[in-house]
Amino acid sequence: MGLGELTDVIAPERVVGMPVGEVSGLGYDSRSVTPGSVFFAVPGVHVDGHRFVSQAAARGALAVVAERETAGIDVPQLIVDRTRRALADAADAWYGRPSERLEVIGVTGTDGKTTTSHLAAAVLAAAGRRPGMVGTVALRIGDRVRPNQDRNTTPEALELQATLAAMVDAGNQSVVLEATSHGLALDRLRNCRFDVGIVTTVTSEHLEFHGTLEAYRSAKARLIDEAPLVILNADDAAFAYFRARARSRVVTYGVESDADVRATDLQPTADGTGFRASAGRWQGVVRLRLPGRFNVHNALAALALAHAQALDLDTAAHALGEVAGVPGRMERIDEGQPFAVIVDYAHTADSLGKVLRMLRPLASGRLIVVFGSAGERDRSKRAPMGRIVAELADALVIADEDPRLEDPRDINEAIAAGARAAGAAEGDRLWVIDDRRAAIAHAVAIARAGDVLLLAGKGHEQCIIYGTERRWWDERVVAREALRVAGWGTVNDRRADDRQS
Repeated sequence: MGLGELTDVIAPERVVGMPVGEVSGLGYDSRSVTPGSVFFAVPGVHVDGHRFVSQAAARGALAVVAERETAGIDVPQLIVDRTRRALADAADAWYGRPSERLEVIGVTGTDGKTTTSHLAAAVLAAAGRRPGMVGTVALRIGDRVRPNQDRNTTPEALELQATLAAMVDAGNQSVVLEATSHGLALDRLRNCRFDVGIVTTVTSEHLEFHGTLEAYRSAKARLIDEAPLVILNADDAAFAYFRARARSRVVTYGVESDADVRATDLQPTADGTGFRASAGRWQGVVRLRLPGRFNVHNALAALALAHAQALDLDTAAHALGEVAGVPGRMERIDEGQPFAVIVDYAHTADSLGKVLRMLRPLASGRLIVVFGSAGERDRSKRAPMGRIVAELADALVIADEDPRLEDPRDINEAIAAGARAAGAAEGDRLWVIDDRRAAIAHAVAIARAGDVLLLAGKGHEQCIIYGTERRWWDERVVAREALRVAGWGTVNDRRADDRQS
């Protein structure tokens, strides 16, 4: 691609210098610039790419795309209104507009995106659609699945378009893509031509970025603005908002509501939920291996996709029952201990409430929770998280969860204030232990036979962020280590007898 052609694609407001030459690549990290590549100066939360324009030019950039001119560099500068938007347009063209050659299913919502995406992909695979997947936990390109190493659920536009192009090359016919509010608002998903938009549940989240709940909802709704098929959760409090926003065909799903795709006669167990499902004239039974009423809704969203696309619903129902679990989502950790340990990603008051209500009947003893709240994220949710956990659990251990540049003590105190307002007293059933490893060890130490210990917030994630440093972390590994240190994971009948007394 020539620089002149790229200039036509991004349509800059003005051009400084002569845009000529062949483009060898695109990038927004000045450290990766090579001769002939075009550097996009993207303004970030902590770092502004405009600071590195001179460095990119010195490394041989063919041109710079930026929102303002930089003096003293001898390369063409394409000045645009929004660099991120220009990057998305350029990436789409550079990789040959891959979303035009895929059926693109977007899934958005505060909670349920990841599980719904896995279930939808299972339904499409059973129908022979050979789906790719872009999500919080994993990427699937062709038939290969690898962990998503990026903390962004929705990658930047350049990486996303490269991934979609790789899917086309690998023979994928469709892709299920988790669409976050950040990804939608920051134009990462610009030029992803969505064929289907699925909305799960939408509650208050990320107000540190969006400012208001209305702005957050509006960002989510960008997914469905142009999608010819929209699938909505009729039981969700935000349903009316999204139904009014939709401009195309809408298919609904729900349990309480009179939806197009509905579940009745729910039979919950510790390991899953069986239910009767109906869609149009079809009726069938789904035996879901994922516990919790919220997972019934996630399964219904995938079933609604099958119904809307006239796929065989018996095949779809069977496929839903074959999904054994999603990493870091209601994942059991078993080292032979006489109490349940569950790792889950729940990190809002709403999702914690749903998980705790689901777990309560499974605990013949106490319900113990280790949780925290991320730094530099929505501060308004911290006290409500403490309050709901204090109301629904018997013991609370508040710990660090990605404090970033905030003081973790301030974050944890805000959560603890909500817990204390709900009647939890420190040293009685409330502990604040900043160090998450120590917090988990404490929770394991106080657990007894019949208890359920929930480790909430980190889920599948592979690091914990302090300042700008990403330290290794795997909640599942740490939980197993804590259990083994406590004496489980080995044949130790005497210890087991002592702990159950």
